[in-house]
Amino acid sequence: MARNVVVTGGGTGIGYEVARRFADAGERVVIVGRRRAVLEQAAADLGPNVTPLVCDLADPDAVEAALGELPEQIDVLVNNAGSRETVIGGGPHALLARWRGDFERNVLTVVLLTESIRDRLTQGSGRVVTISSIAALRGAGSYGAAKASLHAWNHFLAAQLGASGITANIVAPGTVAGTEFFGPRLDEAEVSRRAARTLLGRIGETGEVAAAVHFLASPEAGFITGEILHCNGGELLGR
Repeated sequence: MARNVVVTGGGTGIGYEVARRFADAGERVVIVGRRRAVLEQAAADLGPNVTPLVCDLADPDAVEAALGELPEQIDVLVNNAGSRETVIGGGPHALLARWRGDFERNVLTVVLLTESIRDRLTQGSGRVVTISSIAALRGAGSYGAAKASLHAWNHFLAAQLGASGITANIVAPGTVAGTEFFGPRLDEAEVSRRAARTLLGRIGETGEVAAAVHFLASPEAGFITGEILHCNGGELLGR
């Protein structure tokens, strides 16, 4: 029986591959994000099982308005939306903007939606999978701190949902090609540098992260909750 799957940030990169994997398996998928054109193009590419929904997930009013467009029962929620704040400059104002921006983009985008649809998660088999980052373990300033806060929140969420048979887990990727996160910074030299610090000698692919997400959302992963699945080719350990 087809499940209802919600994937945030599903228009590009990891989110797109996650949505594709579920759609190819015959699931009904809603992809959520801020950019209408990007979402509509992704939905058109991914096929009739995928529906786009435009929403700024850091805005509580927008989240509340979007609830009517989401399924009444949600089997899988994949919290993938997030980005790095690009504010630069010195002084307390720039510092505040950078830290607040990273918190809003990477924490509020997850927490506001998840808490708003908790009662819609399927009892006994619901799945919440949240995308974090290797930065949560290695540092990376405000971005790493924001992602690390998701780890603590996920422990709380898993405890809250466990009695209902619903799991909540984290996938923490390392450097992954094919996303918008790095922009032009991920040139050939940077790819080589990052690949050299993994144990496998290469950076990851979006499909590999999507496979990890798909596993945690599967019936086979029903006894796994409150966990962090690292998907970084050994980059966390280093060479």
